[in-house]
Amino acid sequence: MSNNQAENASLPIGIFDSGVGGLTVLAALLRHLPSEDYYFLGDTARLPYGTKGPETIINYTVRAAARIVKSTPIKMLVVACNTASSVCLPTLRAMYPHIPVLGVIEPGARAAVSASRSGCIAVLATEATVRGGAYTEAIHRLNPEAKVLSRACTLFVSLAEEGWLEGDIVEGTARRYLSDILAAPARPDTILLGCTHFPLLQKAIANVAGEGVRIVDSAETTAGAVSALLAEQHLASPSARPGSIHFMATDNVARFAAIGGNFLGRSLAGTDVELVDL
Repeated sequence: MSNNQAENASLPIGIFDSGVGGLTVLAALLRHLPSEDYYFLGDTARLPYGTKGPETIINYTVRAAARIVKSTPIKMLVVACNTASSVCLPTLRAMYPHIPVLGVIEPGARAAVSASRSGCIAVLATEATVRGGAYTEAIHRLNPEAKVLSRACTLFVSLAEEGWLEGDIVEGTARRYLSDILAAPARPDTILLGCTHFPLLQKAIANVAGEGVRIVDSAETTAGAVSALLAEQHLASPSARPGSIHFMATDNVARFAAIGGNFLGRSLAGTDVELVDL
């Protein structure tokens, strides 16, 4: 390893999300790569991205990425937002050609194709992600014969943020979204959770889907892809100590901390989060 590689390996990983959902990606990264340092930015002032147009999403994402890079040098940028990943990766890679930029679409699609036995996959995502067709394109690049059924599940975001993760209301909402998909002649054997909020509802979704349907979590698969890319580029942290996390939000840090604890799997206080402007 060169001196430059060693220096870069000690830099933190930057993570961006439109709000708090990307904390599920951070939680998975902490399980896979506990010795890395992380800078996480949630653009809570402008969420949700999933109902906005492509130009607006690109504008917000570019500004958020620039804010992370302004805060600290980073060795990788992870776009932990399915909507932003589906629209903005080419723009970000052109802006930061010397920093690996990884989204959640490709890792999730790869895991879904690998998990599916029949080639019939249901993608649950936000309106913008479904409209852009990024998951369908990614899945078809890997398996041109795959049948992809996509469904925008907007209410799942609100349920996750309210902490309503199980019970009749959650399962009733999931049943409303999934009933026709599950009743289709080509019934999917794999469901891809194409929004970082959705892993919190995985148990309810699995209860509605029934036995034999595999649930793929794009947050977990993204963490595996980050780990592999760091190893490939000799950028993994050389430290054996537990890494640090710097949290930033663009609005209401108290709410970010209160809701974010559910996504991260550990408690956060408002004092743990820096309020920033883009």
